[in-house]
Amino acid sequence: MARQPTAQPAPQPAPEPAASTGGPPALEAGGILTIDLAAIHANYRMLAARVVPGECAAVVKGDAYGCGIDQVTAALSRAGCKTFFVANLAEARRVRAQAREATVYVLNGFSSASAQAFVDCYARPVISSSVELAEWDNFISSSKWTGGAALHVDTGMNRLGLSIEEAAAVASRIQMENHGVALLMSHLACADQPNHPLNDRQIRQFREVRSLFRGISSSLANSPGIFLDSSTYCDLVRPGVALYGGNPTPGRPNPMKPVVTLQARILQVRHLEKGASVGYGGTWTAKRDSRIAIIAAGYADGVLRQATTTDGNAASAREVIVAGKRCRMTGRVSMDLLAVDVTDVPVSEVRRDMMATLIGEGLTIDDVAKQAGTISYEVLTNLGRRFHRVWKV
Repeated sequence: MARQPTAQPAPQPAPEPAASTGGPPALEAGGILTIDLAAIHANYRMLAARVVPGECAAVVKGDAYGCGIDQVTAALSRAGCKTFFVANLAEARRVRAQAREATVYVLNGFSSASAQAFVDCYARPVISSSVELAEWDNFISSSKWTGGAALHVDTGMNRLGLSIEEAAAVASRIQMENHGVALLMSHLACADQPNHPLNDRQIRQFREVRSLFRGISSSLANSPGIFLDSSTYCDLVRPGVALYGGNPTPGRPNPMKPVVTLQARILQVRHLEKGASVGYGGTWTAKRDSRIAIIAAGYADGVLRQATTTDGNAASAREVIVAGKRCRMTGRVSMDLLAVDVTDVPVSEVRRDMMATLIGEGLTIDDVAKQAGTISYEVLTNLGRRFHRVWKV
């Protein structure tokens, strides 16, 4: 009688990654920065579903907008992302280490001096000028490398990119010869302002350029561009700040899940008499007897100095949450410290070593950015390295 094969155990699913940490130990750090990778995963999946049948890529430049390029790339790969955009080759190497099969585009372009580095990490340059295109042509002709590239056409941003005329002049040659151009792209300048006339102009111009590059995939929409209308989707969208919880639809409710929470330690609670000032330059003066919490975070940690509160701008002061209550910063932000007026918080609820919330508990990165007179992109990418970091999964 033939021997029956031994039943093999069913394959077990790969274990979910555990939360990871970085930076100084929590008890030694001035604060704790928590990045919710599950929220990034959910934000990506929502955007990807919105643009079906197009593909959703991810922009992870600037250390994934300050959230950690290694951890974020791994999380996005698990979410199904197959295409990433970075600023430079150093970032491309880090993405490649986490996403071995992904397509990686380098936005800062190509030069002959860096050609071998593109080969080594199998990254694709985004070519933005006729000079770069000539160097690229020479490189692929001599090396026979087939790693691919993107061609960036300027439709109104007036930063990087071939002009419309330059793109039209090379279109037939690129299609007839093997230039390795796998993607045609442009960048919207005013997508966060839906009624801005430049949006329609750029969409129209890019549509015309696309018609000259038939058979080559195209990409136009950034985070706010995804929420304009489907005419921006093309074959590939490139969200950035929306993945990290920034509002891609300013003036309307944020459709994205919040990603970042920042808490910082209270070092001391001080009692001030009416008329006493706080911080460098004595720019803020107590209008009453007050209590001030001194917090272990400053501009070296990414708390922008524009958030400084003086006697003349108290109405627009940046807020910090202490014991569940929004409290205003007082005086100038210094390198390692900031001060917060906690006079209206019960004395028993504010003490040394407790944590105040600088981002979170309903105080969003867009709120923080507005109060500091900047944008969420700058808030995120300035978050310092002295915080203890926790990546939640």
